[in-house]
Amino acid sequence: MTEILSSAEEAEEGAQPKRQYAPLAANENREDYSLRFAAHSFRKWSPFVVATTALGGIAYLADFAIGASIVLSYGFTSGVLAILAAAVVIFVTGVPIAAACAKSGVDMDLLTRGAGFGYFGSTLTSLVYASFTVIFFSLEGSIMGQAFELALGIPLPIGYLLATLIVLPFALYGMGAVAKMQTWTQPLWLAGLVLPFVVVLVREPGKFAEFAHFGGTEGTGSGFSAIGFGLGMGVALSLIGQIGEQADYLRFMPEKTAENKRSWWAAVLAAGPGWVILGAAKQIGGALLAFLALGVVGKTHALEPIAPYLEAVKPALGPVALTFAALFVVVSQIKINTTNAYSGSLSFANFFSRVLHKHPGRVWYVLVNCGIALALMEFGAFGFLNKILGFYSNVAIAWIGAVCAHLVIVKPLGLSPSYIEFKRAYLHKINPVGFGSMMVASAVSIAAYFGAFGPFLAAFSPLLALVIAIVLVPTLAVVTRGKYYLARPNTVAGPDVDVDLQATYTCSVCGDPYELPDVADCAKQDGPICSLCCTLDNTCHDMCQTTGPVALGLPAVRTT
Repeated sequence: MTEILSSAEEAEEGAQPKRQYAPLAANENREDYSLRFAAHSFRKWSPFVVATTALGGIAYLADFAIGASIVLSYGFTSGVLAILAAAVVIFVTGVPIAAACAKSGVDMDLLTRGAGFGYFGSTLTSLVYASFTVIFFSLEGSIMGQAFELALGIPLPIGYLLATLIVLPFALYGMGAVAKMQTWTQPLWLAGLVLPFVVVLVREPGKFAEFAHFGGTEGTGSGFSAIGFGLGMGVALSLIGQIGEQADYLRFMPEKTAENKRSWWAAVLAAGPGWVILGAAKQIGGALLAFLALGVVGKTHALEPIAPYLEAVKPALGPVALTFAALFVVVSQIKINTTNAYSGSLSFANFFSRVLHKHPGRVWYVLVNCGIALALMEFGAFGFLNKILGFYSNVAIAWIGAVCAHLVIVKPLGLSPSYIEFKRAYLHKINPVGFGSMMVASAVSIAAYFGAFGPFLAAFSPLLALVIAIVLVPTLAVVTRGKYYLARPNTVAGPDVDVDLQATYTCSVCGDPYELPDVADCAKQDGPICSLCCTLDNTCHDMCQTTGPVALGLPAVRTT
């Protein structure tokens, strides 16, 4: 390993560090560089393994419930078109985000900081993202609880608790444990996913044609309804935040080289925006199963994935159908809720580290995430699925739209830095370009959602948020001339510095070595500081942004 140390640091080798992290926060096998740049030395997985792990997170059955809810409410034509249109929007906006996270080794929160939101501006999006993981953890946990009740007779409140506890052993550990779990369970999950549709195709192929003429349960009819299309699309677009969970794994992609370029891009596209292709298919498939089971189980249970799934596989599996259906649901929920808990812990940790200047370790925020989700389950969040997701999508799409516009429009125009800067030492607290655009887009679309501009814009409020965010971001970047992206130049690892980015500096606060993209020059310490120690300092008052860069000395290279 090549380690770069300044001459001053070499003289102080062996000195007692000024900060010692709690054992859980210091264990990178659990922390997974949760608040940091993902070090090149830690990215030991192949593109295939990273992609498989990321795609394991889309095993959720909320897709079945979401698709069923949309099509049962608005009919086949409007509902399916809404699902497909939302999938196109999610895929297009997800491509630049996935590529940026994979190239830069940062998660969604760190990307957002440098993509027009500023250091504290992105705390809001941390909560938006955390709420996404909590909402979907509660929805998925509710589905597992329903499976426990149907298969084992366990009351729902106890089933919800079990659904929460069962994922903790996986979520408390990091990428290594999650990668193994997702890889081992993938074949069983894929077999279970395909089975009900194969059974229907073999036994009742005519049902597919009947489904295509289904008019819904609310009298909307089988024809196209613009309002139904818009409302259904709004529900499906609530899943746009899923790209954040994919990015939490994509940051571990190995560096792109001439040798792995094709596999690298294939993995990024498949595990990044590619999740929505299978996701849309699952939504339509879930709607089909709900339609087939509607006359047997009723509308309420048709929206609960376990009941329609059971009815579909029962003719083929007979007496073991219930056991198999319950097993499929449990495996699916473990796969997705491990990801929800893992990603939620990253987001909560990012938020509280900046607000409280403390970081006890990512694993504690796993418990926070799961605890809030359990409370939502117990309060019956599943029964308000459409309303929760329809409202949430207005904020989520404004955030994703703003980040996407920065990457696709502002950055190529040279109005922002050519790289993703996420460290406090170099960022303004608030960047009005991204943060302001998101706030305006969210406010207008939420007002539209509640009917302020009539029923048509109420139905299409998430698209209104997307358009406003995409237009405002480059507009504000031009008006502000991009001056709020950087508070000062990065003279340590910026694009104008000719250094080996995989070399390391030793943090003058915690005494640990970190690769250069994770290091800043600190005026208070008069030396290098890692990004997390910089975040947690509550006494410096960002003095480095007024004193200018600190000379770290000519680096001395040594090989160990």
